[in-house]
Amino acid sequence: MAVKEVIKMGHPNLRKVAEKVDISSLPSQELDQLIQDLFDTMEKEEGIGIAAPQINVSQQVAIIGIPVDNPRYEDLEIDEIDDFEPLVVINPEIKVLDEASQGFWEGCLSVPGLRGYVERPKKIEVTFYNPEGQKMQIEAEGFMATVFQHEIDHLFGKLYVDRVTDTTKLSFIDEFQEFHEEG
Repeated sequence: MAVKEVIKMGHPNLRKVAEKVDISSLPSQELDQLIQDLFDTMEKEEGIGIAAPQINVSQQVAIIGIPVDNPRYEDLEIDEIDDFEPLVVINPEIKVLDEASQGFWEGCLSVPGLRGYVERPKKIEVTFYNPEGQKMQIEAEGFMATVFQHEIDHLFGKLYVDRVTDTTKLSFIDEFQEFHEEG
C-alpha cells in the first residue's frame, strides 16, 4: 500500500477517457491494490475524493470519501453526509434526476492552489460496480452530488475548471479565503 504522486493539470493523462474495468475479473488483488493506493493518497492529501487518473492510472475507479472532519472543508456545512462511509465506484454512469443547478466552490488535488465556482445538477443517480463486481445504485443530492460529479468527471478527461462558466469566480486559495469564502 502506498501514497502515489497526484498528477497535475497539464498532464495529458488527466484529459483522457479512462479505461473501463473488466467487471468479470472482480474481485482482484490488482484492483484492491489500486483502491488502497487511492485511499492512502486521498488521506495524505486531505482530499474528499480521488479518481484513478489522478494517480496516473487509466481505469474508471474513483473514491468518494467525504470525511466530516476534513480540514480543507471545515467551514462547509454538510449535514447530509454525517454518516457517509467512503465509497468505491467502478465504471460509473450518472443520470440527472433534477435539472435544477446548484453551485459550490470546488477545489481539486490535481489543480492545487485554486478554487472555482461550479454549477452542477443538484440531484443525480449513480450506477456503478463495487470492488466485488456487484452492480449498485445510489442517489445523491446537494454537496454529495457535486462530489460524485467532480470525481466521475476525472474518469472522462474533465477537470472542474472546464465547468467554471464565470471565470471571475476562479480564484487562488488565499484570495478565495479573503474575498469569497463565507464565514
